[in-house]
Amino acid sequence: MAMFGIAHTMKTRVGDDFIRCVFDKVIVLSHQERIVRSGFEGKAPRTPDEFAQVWKNSQIRVQLDQSITSYIEQHAFHDKHYYDFLASRQQDQSKNQRSLSPFTLSYWGQVKLTLWRSWLLFLGDPSTTVTMFAMNLLQALIVSSIFYSLQPDSSTISRRGILIFFLVLMNAFSSMLEIMTLYAKRKVVEKHARYALYHPSAEALAAMVCDLPYQVVNCILNNIIIYFMTNLRREPGPFFFFLLNIFVITLTMSMMFRLMGSLTKTIAQALAPASAILLVIMLYTGYAIKVQNMQNWLAWLRWLNPVHYGFESLMLNEFVGRTFSCAMFIPSGVSYGSISPRQRICAVAGSQPGQDFVDGTTYLDVSYGYANSHRWRNLGIMHAYMVFFLVCHLIATEYVASERFKGEVLVFTRKAMAQRKKAFRADVEATPSRAVVAAQQAQSGPANIKSQTSIFHWPNVCYDVKIGNETRPILDQVDGWVKPGTLTALMGVSGAGKTTLFDALASRITMGVVTGLMLVDGSPRDQSFQRKTGYVTQQDLHLHTSTVREALVFSALLRQPAKYSNAERVAYVDVVIDLLEMHEYSNAIIGTPGEGLNVEQRKRLTIGVKLASRPELLVFLDEPTSGLDSQTSWSICNLMEKLTKAGQAILCTIHQPPAILFQRFDRLLLLAKGGKTVYFGDIGKSSYILTDYFVRNGGPPLPLDANPAEYMLNVIGAAPGVRTYIDWPAVWRASPEYQSVQRELSRLSSSPVQPTKELANSSTDYTEFAASYSLQFKEVVRRAFQQYWRSPSYIYSKAFLSIGAAIFIGLSFLNANNTQSRLQNLMFGVFIFLTVFSQLVDQIMPVFVSQRMMYEARERPAKAYSWTAFLVANIVAMSVFSFLLWYFPMGLYRNARETGTQHSRSTTIFLFTWAFFIFTTSFAFLAIAGLDSAEVAGGIVGLLTIMMFTFCGVVATPDKMPGFWIFMYRCNPFTYFVEGFLGTALANAKATCAANEYLQFEPPNGSTCGDYMMQYIKDRGGFVRDRDDTSLCEFCQLDQTKNFLNGVNINFDNRWRDFGLMWVFVIFNLGAAVFLYWLAHVPKVKKSTSS
Repeated sequence: MAMFGIAHTMKTRVGDDFIRCVFDKVIVLSHQERIVRSGFEGKAPRTPDEFAQVWKNSQIRVQLDQSITSYIEQHAFHDKHYYDFLASRQQDQSKNQRSLSPFTLSYWGQVKLTLWRSWLLFLGDPSTTVTMFAMNLLQALIVSSIFYSLQPDSSTISRRGILIFFLVLMNAFSSMLEIMTLYAKRKVVEKHARYALYHPSAEALAAMVCDLPYQVVNCILNNIIIYFMTNLRREPGPFFFFLLNIFVITLTMSMMFRLMGSLTKTIAQALAPASAILLVIMLYTGYAIKVQNMQNWLAWLRWLNPVHYGFESLMLNEFVGRTFSCAMFIPSGVSYGSISPRQRICAVAGSQPGQDFVDGTTYLDVSYGYANSHRWRNLGIMHAYMVFFLVCHLIATEYVASERFKGEVLVFTRKAMAQRKKAFRADVEATPSRAVVAAQQAQSGPANIKSQTSIFHWPNVCYDVKIGNETRPILDQVDGWVKPGTLTALMGVSGAGKTTLFDALASRITMGVVTGLMLVDGSPRDQSFQRKTGYVTQQDLHLHTSTVREALVFSALLRQPAKYSNAERVAYVDVVIDLLEMHEYSNAIIGTPGEGLNVEQRKRLTIGVKLASRPELLVFLDEPTSGLDSQTSWSICNLMEKLTKAGQAILCTIHQPPAILFQRFDRLLLLAKGGKTVYFGDIGKSSYILTDYFVRNGGPPLPLDANPAEYMLNVIGAAPGVRTYIDWPAVWRASPEYQSVQRELSRLSSSPVQPTKELANSSTDYTEFAASYSLQFKEVVRRAFQQYWRSPSYIYSKAFLSIGAAIFIGLSFLNANNTQSRLQNLMFGVFIFLTVFSQLVDQIMPVFVSQRMMYEARERPAKAYSWTAFLVANIVAMSVFSFLLWYFPMGLYRNARETGTQHSRSTTIFLFTWAFFIFTTSFAFLAIAGLDSAEVAGGIVGLLTIMMFTFCGVVATPDKMPGFWIFMYRCNPFTYFVEGFLGTALANAKATCAANEYLQFEPPNGSTCGDYMMQYIKDRGGFVRDRDDTSLCEFCQLDQTKNFLNGVNINFDNRWRDFGLMWVFVIFNLGAAVFLYWLAHVPKVKKSTSS
C-alpha cells in the first residue's frame, strides 16, 4: 500500500482489516481508521477514481503489462501447445465425440448417466410418485363403483359415453404435474449444462425414460380396474386396443405438458397456457360439445386436440359392430300393448322401427358422426402428435432458458418515479463532498430518536429440552443485562445456544422448559414485552410487492403504542429513514432476493421495520453481518453504533467478526458448548479488558496482529483442531468478574422501577397488541389488496381463469338452442365451468403461504397483529366475480324471457356465480390453513375436487349411484350449485329436437300421429312434429326443459335453498380454516416457568 500513501500502524489490525480500511468507502471517508504516510499529506487518494488513477500510473502496473505481453508471445494461441491440448482433451472425451465439443461424454453416455441419476433421485424420494399412484388408484375405484357393471342394453349407452369421456380426461390430465417436476429441477439442470456436464435434452430424455415404468404400471392397472368393473366391451381385440389408445393418450399429453414447461421461463407462464389447454381439451374432445353442435369458427380447435382423436377411437372401439338390447320403447304403456313392432321404436338416437335393439355403429353415426375407418387413423395421428411434442420438447430444453435474475436494480412505482425525477440528486460516489457529509452523519446519533431508559436483565436463565426419557440442558445458568446506549455482543461456538438464548430472552420459545428470571427494570416481563422489543432475524423477510416506506408505515401503524396518533406514527417513519439513510430508495419496491433492493438495503430495511415500532426496551440483532461483504458489514456496524448513540440498547449475535468490527462492541457475552457462560463483561479499548481476563486465568497472550474474536475462541478450545485443559465455565464462576456481575444483577432486581402515573393508568400500554382489531384488519386487508394489484402475473392468470374461461365457454355455447343434445351440452358447460375451481385454488394457496411465512416468522412474534386479523383479512381480499361474460353469450337469458323473469333469474345466476367464487376462496384457505406446503395441499385438493365433480349429479345422476355413495351426493357443495344454477338457467322453457334426434315410426292404419301418441304424451311428455301425418311419425321426447331437468334430478323450486346451502358451506370452510390454523400454527401453551 506504499504507493497509495497509506500506513499500516495499528498493532491489532490483521491484513484483511488493513485492506478493508484502505478501500472501503465509508471507512476511507471517516478519517478514523485511515492513517496517511509521511509525505503523502493531501496526496493520498480518497475516491475510487483516484485509487484507480494511482494504480494506472504505478510501476507495478507497467511490470504487470510487460509480464502479460511476454507470456502471450511465448504461448501463441495456435502454436504446438494448442494442438497438444486438443489431443489431450480428445483422449479424455468419449469415442466419436467432437474434439471441439465442451462435453466429455457422448450424447448417449450423458443419457445413460442422467438416467442412472434420475433413478437414484426417485429411490431417494419416492413419496410424490407413490402418493400420485395411490390417488389415481383411489380415483379409479371411485369411478368404477359409480359405473359398476353397466348392462349391455340401451339404458347404458349414454353412460358409456360419459364413462369413456371421463376416462380420457383422467388419463390425459394425469401428467399435468410434470410441469411442476420440470421446474423443480430446471435451475440445477441449466447450471450443469453451463458446466458442460451434459446436454439439457439428454437429461430430459432420461427423465422421460425413468418415468415410463410408472406411467405403464399406473395406466395399465387403473384402466384395467375401470374397464372390467364397469363392464366395458369384454372382447380381447377391443380390450387391447383400449389399453393401447389410453396409453398413447397418456404419453402424448405427457409430452405436451413437458413441452409447455420447457417453452416457458417461469412456472406461472407455464400454468396459464396449461389452463387454456385444459378448457380446449374438455370442450372440444367431442362429448361436452358434439361435433355437429360446435361453432363453425371454433370447430377447428378439435383438429389441434390430440385427445379428440383418442376419444373418437375409443367410442368406435366400444360401439362399432355391437348391438344393445332395447330397454325402453316409444310408445309404451297399457294403451300400446298390442301394437306391431314397426309402430314403436327404441328411445335412443339411431334406432330403427321394428328392431328390439340399437346398433352401435348407427348410433355413433347419427349422434356423433363418427366413422369406423377413423379408428386406426386416429391412433396414427396421436403417435405423430406425441413424436412432434417430444422433439419440440428436447429442442426447447436446449435453447430456452428459464427466467434469470434481473439484478439488484431499484424499481419504483410510477408515482414515485415521477417524484424521483423531479428531486434527482447526484450519486454518493459521484460527489465526494456529499459522501463526506454522509459519512460524518453516520458517526453521530439522530436527535429525533427517543432514547430508551429501561434495563433488561436476566439472572440464572436455564433451558431444558426432554428428548425421550432424557432431559438435555441447552442453556445453563446464563446471566447478563443490556443497558440503554450500549452494544452487547453474544458470541460462542456453533451449538453453544446463542440463538436459543435469543429466543428465550425474546419470549419466542414454544417448547421445552425455560427457568430463571427475565426482568425489565426489576419487574417481570408482561404480555406487551414482545411488541416493545425489536427482534431482527437473520433472514430478511419482507413482502416483495411493498415499497420501503410502506413496509415501515405498516410496522409503525400496528406496533407503535396507542398513545401516538396515526399522523405521529407515520411522521416517525421519516425519522427512521433519516436515521438509516434510506432516502435514495425509500419509495423503491422491495422485490425478491436478487432483484430490487440489494443485501445491505434489505438488512437496513429489516432493522428499520423494528425501529419504526418505537421499541421501548431493546433491539435484538441475530447475526446482522452474516453473509455480507466487508463494506456492507462495516456499514451495518456503523448503523448499530449510530443507534446506540441514540440511546438504543442492542443485543447482537455475531460469528467471528473481523478485529476492526469486534472492537466496536461495548460488552461481550461468550458461551461455551452446553450453553455455559465463559465471560460477560466489557471488551475494552483494543480488547484489552477481554484479553487481560483470559491471560490472568491461564490463557496465552494475544499475538501481534491477531484477531481478538478468533483468539478467544482458540483459548477456550472452540476453534477447529484446538484443545484446552482449562474448564473456562468453572473459571468464570470462580472469578471476581462473576461476583461483580451477580452484585449488579442483585442491585437491578432489588430496585424495581415503578411505572409513572400516566403509564399505570394506561391499560393499552400492557396489552398484547398496540393497535385495535379494526386497525389491524384494515391495514392487513389494504396490504393484501396491494400485493395482488402489484402482482400482474397473478392478476392476469386469475382474470384468465375467471373471465377468460367464462368468455371461452360462453362463446363455445353461443346462442345454444334447447334441443336434447344441446341441453346435455349446456349441462356439461356448467360442469366444465366448475373446473376453474381447482385451478383457482391452486393459485390462491401459494400466495397465502408466502403471506403466512412472513407473518409467522416476523409479524406474529412481534405482536404486530393477531392471527385472526391475518386470516380473515386475506380471505376478504380474495373475492372475485365472473358473471356477465358467461351467462349472456350462452343464451341462457332467453329461457327467462319466455317466463318474464329475466331480471330475477339474471340476479339469481349472478348470486350463484358470486357464491361459487367465494366458496372457491374459502375452500382454498380451508385446504392450506392447517398444512405447511402448497404442494401437499394441492394433492389433497385434487382428490377432493375429483370427488366433488364425480358426485355432483352430472357424471352420474343420484338414481344411478350405488347406495353407499348417496351421502357424497348430498354433502357435495357442487350438487347444490349445479342444481341451483341449471334450474335457474333452464327451467320452464320450451324444448325441441334437432333433426337427428327425432324418433321415426309408423302409426296404425287409419290413425294420425297426434291421435296415436296422445296418451303417451299425456303420460310422459314430448310432442309430434306433424300431428296430422298418417304415414310416418316424428316424435321428440322433450317439449319442456323441466323434463330434461327432472331426468337429472334438478328442481327449479330448490334454487334459494341451494343458494343458502352454498353459504353454509362457505361459513363452514371459514370456520374450519380458522380452527385448523389455530390447531396447527398458533402456539397453545408456553412450557416455560420462572424461578
